Amino acid sequence: MVRRFDFLVIGGGVAGMSFALKVANSGKGKVALVCKTTLDEANTAKAQGGIASVTNFKVDNFEKHIEDTMIAGDYISDIKAVELVVKKGPAAIDDLVRWGVNFDKTEEGEFDLHREGGHSEFRILHHADDTGFEIQRGLMAAVRRNKNITVLENHYAVEIITQHHLGIEVTRKTKDIECYGAYILDPDTKKVDTFLSRVTLIATGGTGAVYSTTSNPNIATGDGIAMVYRAKGTVKDMEFVQFHPTVLYNPKETHPAFLITEAMRGYGGILRLPNGEEFMQKYDKRLSLAPRDIVARAIDHEMKKHGINHVCLDVTHKDPEETKHHFPNIYAKCLSIGIDITKQYIPVCPSAHYMCGGVLVDLNGESSIHRLYAVGECSCTGLHGGNRLASNSLIEAVVYAKAAAEHSVSVIDDYSFHSGIPEWNDEGTMTNEERVLVVQDMQEVGQIMSNYVGIVRSDLRLHRAWTRLDIIYEETEELFKRTKPTKDICELRNMVNVAYLITRQALERKESRGLHYTIDYPKHAYDQE
Repeated sequence: MVRRFDFLVIGGGVAGMSFALKVANSGKGKVALVCKTTLDEANTAKAQGGIASVTNFKVDNFEKHIEDTMIAGDYISDIKAVELVVKKGPAAIDDLVRWGVNFDKTEEGEFDLHREGGHSEFRILHHADDTGFEIQRGLMAAVRRNKNITVLENHYAVEIITQHHLGIEVTRKTKDIECYGAYILDPDTKKVDTFLSRVTLIATGGTGAVYSTTSNPNIATGDGIAMVYRAKGTVKDMEFVQFHPTVLYNPKETHPAFLITEAMRGYGGILRLPNGEEFMQKYDKRLSLAPRDIVARAIDHEMKKHGINHVCLDVTHKDPEETKHHFPNIYAKCLSIGIDITKQYIPVCPSAHYMCGGVLVDLNGESSIHRLYAVGECSCTGLHGGNRLASNSLIEAVVYAKAAAEHSVSVIDDYSFHSGIPEWNDEGTMTNEERVLVVQDMQEVGQIMSNYVGIVRSDLRLHRAWTRLDIIYEETEELFKRTKPTKDICELRNMVNVAYLITRQALERKESRGLHYTIDYPKHAYDQE
């Protein structure tokens, strides 16, 4: 079946929904919002801490937020992207509030601002300790009310459509690659339908599920990044995988692991060894409020040094009622496994969390492929550089969604639907009865990435990962070609592609920088002479 929409949005988190709402109200046509599960399962909903923006201009300003972002990014962030996000941040907050998102306020009616690691001021807007869920709730309600948006849940994007599907050879040197839509798997018919569009947006989220322990939901398999890479689009900075320093250590729950928000350290939480000894003073003068890469490496080092599988976060010195008020979900979650955080330490360990790289885009959110935009965690705007500053991701998604919407609306009249696209051909393929192969390979990818391409790396580990991944790649491509597409086999295919990109780009960076730390090049390139 062939379907036509003026705007095709693949991904239903804050990035995809913000863009959809903007273009749906432009009068430029109909919008399809495609997500592979349900709208409420996006990565956005898992973001506990908050959203960073300068709103208290009495003590804060744009220059401070810009500088904090550049420092966290190890000074390789794109300054133009940083300035765009920081200066457009307040307007993005206004958009969210107008769409029905609620942020906590003080008795005086001002935003109740938190402070997180790497921030020089209190500038984190939040809703208790489930800010992402609240943003997702508000946007979902607005999207479902909008008559110009068709929401297609449990639909899976298999490939984006370019000249390649017209029989034209497309390579990484090909200029003027264009996107004409995507092939999308319908869960009811089990058929791959052709979705033609004048503009396509990739907003598929992150890549955490390629690691064996992650704070991300299982759906974070890097689908958009992999599709764009296969379509010969430019993908950048994949070596910069952020490991959140503190997820709840619970061996029964690793995929996803329960996040202990950075705001808890901003609130006064202290990192300790299980015996109560503090250790962050050995690594950074900012102690437990140092940026995430420093804290994650410190915890990783202490765990290996002492032969332990977790450290602890201590908030027992804080007022119990205040702790329950600020972190009700964390309190309830820990209590469910027998830990009262007002009286006991919280066992924590690092976990794969956020991807700083992705599909390279310009200040309009447009990729190297014309008519194709990428927004949110799947994109590489340059904002994060070598390491993401806490709570900058949600504000980036809203700001760039608006930029992409405004640009695409201004040019969409120049684009038409391409009528010559062939429908998906699965002739001669068979139903995959070997799901055990897919499950096994998914687990193996996670183990390879966690063991060899984790917080601390080496060329030997990276080459070993490359060799193992190459075998899985060949097996997966063979299976994909001879079976009918399913969500499982497509996800595995994307996971292998993303794992390869992380590994290859990690090997190419001959220095330690930001989130990429290698024992073979322990210093910045400019320090190694």
